[in-house]
This record gives sequence, structure tokens and C-alpha cells, in this order.
Amino acid sequence: MSEKNVIQVKNLTKMYKLYDKPSDRLKEALGLSRKKRYREHYALHDINFDVREGECVGIIGVNGSGKSTILKIITGVLTPTSGTVEVDGRISALLELGAGFNMEYTGLENVYLNGTMIGFSKEEIDRRLDDILAFADIGDFIHQPVKTYSSGMFVRLAFAVAINIDPEILIVDEALSVGDVFFQAKCFHKFEEFKEQGRTILIVSHDLSSISKYCDRVILLNQGHLLDQGSPKAMVDMYKQLLVHQDPVRQQEEAAGDKEEASEDTLSGDSWKEGMALNPNTLEYGDKQAEIEAFQVIDEKGHKSNIIEKGTPFDIRVKVRFNKEIQDPIVAYTFKNIQGTEITGTNTMYEKAHIEHSSPGDECIVTFHQNMDMQGGEYLLSFGCTGYCGGDFTVFHRLYDACNITVVSTKNTVGFYDMNSVVKVEELSK
Repeated sequence: MSEKNVIQVKNLTKMYKLYDKPSDRLKEALGLSRKKRYREHYALHDINFDVREGECVGIIGVNGSGKSTILKIITGVLTPTSGTVEVDGRISALLELGAGFNMEYTGLENVYLNGTMIGFSKEEIDRRLDDILAFADIGDFIHQPVKTYSSGMFVRLAFAVAINIDPEILIVDEALSVGDVFFQAKCFHKFEEFKEQGRTILIVSHDLSSISKYCDRVILLNQGHLLDQGSPKAMVDMYKQLLVHQDPVRQQEEAAGDKEEASEDTLSGDSWKEGMALNPNTLEYGDKQAEIEAFQVIDEKGHKSNIIEKGTPFDIRVKVRFNKEIQDPIVAYTFKNIQGTEITGTNTMYEKAHIEHSSPGDECIVTFHQNMDMQGGEYLLSFGCTGYCGGDFTVFHRLYDACNITVVSTKNTVGFYDMNSVVKVEELSK
């Protein structure tokens, strides 16, 4: 990797004026009022960082942190309130795909229009045209007006134009997952080609698996401030704390004794209610003869978290209170993908973990310990407490889609989970 800086951001600040009503904006524009009629909102505040040639840098942060604002200033879409941005190299930006397309023009005409706006001559676009058309793969529709395209065809063409102009610096804002699954695979393959060729890449994404897999360095933003920058793992750890409204502290590798202490602390008092991002629209039902009081997901470091790294051990803990005498209660959890398909789950009956004391007023904590072998992605976690009353199966308490779990992975295989194969290759001489 070169030591040359191709992007330099110095003391970058972006402030927006927020007006309560349009007339206040008009009065100020016309100089009719000496009174300050706006509130200041800082999308970015005194941001400083560099990106070296050949480096892949990710920018992460919760919504409203200023991630997209930074990219728009770097690409010239927005102007900063103060500070400077210096860029050394030809940029291709995947921000708002299709911005600048004319709906009345054909796809082919828009290819030349967009290429010209980026700074290419007709001859340069001619040389890249075959690659663009092959990547978009929309057939004869290239000669039809863009207004007749489906949304999928539109983003395919827009992405093809942006990705095939041979940029020195590629800037991506949540634009890799467009089109159908086959086109997404093509997009990621092209992205990997760029990285292998040593191109400079600046990427904003909520997909922490992609950030961990591709990025050499990650910048963490929060409410317009640069909190820290460093390795993907360290920044993802800090980001996990931000998601549950905790002050982020860079996590160091912890000794076994520290981990045990952290784990025990999560069981005390009101701490059950803290540290997890919960679904406000959880589906809850049951007769409440037994009640799920709380639950936690504990990562490998002993911290409550909605984000688990693939291949690491983690615990699911469920706290149950019994309001009536129950014979052999069953406590369960289930993972579903965001489409609603059940991926995996288990319960105390399957695991032959008998709950001894289940009289009125009794409480218990059930801990499920396992490795995270599901593929990287977003999942929904549900809980249940069931059993039998008079021989009839009874639902005491269920919490459907109680929280989301993000699995961060740098290596996905085929399907829902990883077989963790150990591969051995023997080459036989001729």
C-alpha cells in the first residue's frame, strides 16, 4: 500500500440552518429580519482523516452520524460550511444510483450523458460501452426510454455505468446490494476485483460483514463527530456499544477472569433491561402462568450485544418467573431470517435440561451456550415458555421477534449455516 494520501479531510464541518416555517427562510434571504430565525444543526463537526492510495476504508455509525454527508462533500455534491477536502485521482461514486439520468432519454443515450458528466470523451465511452452493456445485461431495452424501465433494470444500468469507468477512487454508499441475487453477486465480484487491483475504496455501509471483510481501516462516526478510527474489529466493537446507547470504549482482549466478572454483572438488578436493542413491535401472547421477565444475548467477551461474530461462542439467557404450579416447563428460543423462515432453535426439552423448581413465585435463568455458525446477516430472535396442563399443550408466554441479531462474518458459505469443513488438498504427481 502506498503512503501517498489520495483523500485528505481537514477540519470538515457541515452546518444546516433549520427553519420553523418557510417564511422565516424567505425573510432572512431578503434581509428583512435582524433576528436569528433558524436553529443550527451540525451534520459534521471538525472531521479529520486521510485515505492512502490503495487503501479500503469503511465509515460506520448509527443513523444520522453524517456518513453520507461526508461522501457527498468528497464527491462535490455538497459544499462544506468550513474545512477542506483534497482529492487526488478520478472518482467514481455509487451514491444515489441513477442521479443525473434523463427519464426521456434511452438507456444508451443516458450512458453517454452520464459518462460525459463524469468527464469522459465520446471516444473513451465508446471503448467502455461493451463492458457497460454486458454488466447491465438488459438486452434491447438499452434502446428504450429509461422511464419504461423496471426499478431493477434502472439500478442495473446505473451501477454498470458507475462501475465500469475505470476509476482511481471508488466511493460506495450502501449501493452494493442492488438488483436480484445474481446481479448482487456480480457487483461484489467487481468490487473484489477493484480491491485486488489496489484501487482506493471508501465505503459506507450498515453491512458489518462487508466492512469487516473488505476494509483495511474503519472510521467510526457518531452525531457528526469522529469518535475513533482503527481496525475493523475494534471499531465494530465500539459501534456495538453505540447501538445500545452506551459510551463507546475501545475493547481490549480480556482475561478469562474479567470475562467471568462481566458475565456475572449482567445478571444483577435492572441490568437485564439495559444493553440490548429491542423490537418495540414484539408480538407477545400467552396465559402468563409463567412469564418471560427478560432475556439477554451475551457475546464472547461477556457483553450484552445484538451483534455476534460468526464462529465465536455466545450465550442466550432467558429469565422466567412462575405464577402458578407448572409441571416440566419448556423454555425455548428460535432464530428466523428477515423473510420469516425459521433457521434454527432449541429448547430445554430437546436439550434434556429439566427445570426443578416451578412453583408460584419461583424464578429461574436458562442459559443456552453455543457457537454462532449461521451465515453473516440479519436475524430475528424469538422466545417462548410452554408446557402441558392436564395433558394439553399450553403456551404460557411467547415473545416473537423480540430483538434482531446481526451476525458479522468475513467468510460465508452456501445456505443458512456453515459446516465448518476442514479442507485438505493432496496433489498427486503425474
